[in-house]
Parts: sequence; structure tokens; C-alpha cells
Amino acid sequence: QVQLVESGGGLVQAGGSLRLSCAASGSIFSINSMGWFRQPPGKQREVVACISRRGTTNYADSVKGRFTISRDNVKNTVYLQMNSLKAEDTANYYCNVGCPVATNYWGKGTLVTVSS
Repeated sequence: QVQLVESGGGLVQAGGSLRLSCAASGSIFSINSMGWFRQPPGKQREVVACISRRGTTNYADSVKGRFTISRDNVKNTVYLQMNSLKAEDTANYYCNVGCPVATNYWGKGTLVTVSS
């Protein structure tokens, strides 16, 4: 079993910033890729950003240049710095220990609401 706990979401005005955190615990031996996904209201879940154990990153086109993913391999934690937020970034954000192909382990997510 893997437990994922996301935090850092909230209400922010357009143009603002938030930093999300996700701590992974449980049956973790050597996590390779970690990532962030999001599910906007009424839409399907989508990949936001992935990071390999060595630090190679990939981003969805919609967030390139605005979001930065990072990780702490000792703490099994992944972060998402979100700048220049837009209304269309409003979603429930989830992390996963598989990216871009997610595992079946999901946390409760953290809600990000961007007001325009």
C-alpha cells in the first residue's frame, strides 16, 4: 500500500502563486517517476507535470513556463510551484508515484481555485 497526502491548495486570484506538496509513504522502495495530475470540474483527470528520480521534468503545454515540479528523494515528497495562475488552472490536484502513467494509488487531492 502507498499513501499519498497532498497539501497547499487554496483560493488565489488570477496571476497569483501557490506551492503544492505531496508526501508519499508506505510500500515504497525506489520511486522512479513522480508527478502531478489535476481534474478540473466536470472534466477528466490530466497530467500536469512529471519528474524522474534524477530530476528530468516534463510539463503539459498548458503549464510550461508557469509551473515548476521538484522533489526530495529522501523525504519521498514532490512539489509543484505554480505561478501566474489562471482561472483555467482551477482543479483538484493529485500526485502519484507513477507519471505519466499513474499507479492505482491516489490521495484525496488538494483543491486549487483561481478567481478571475
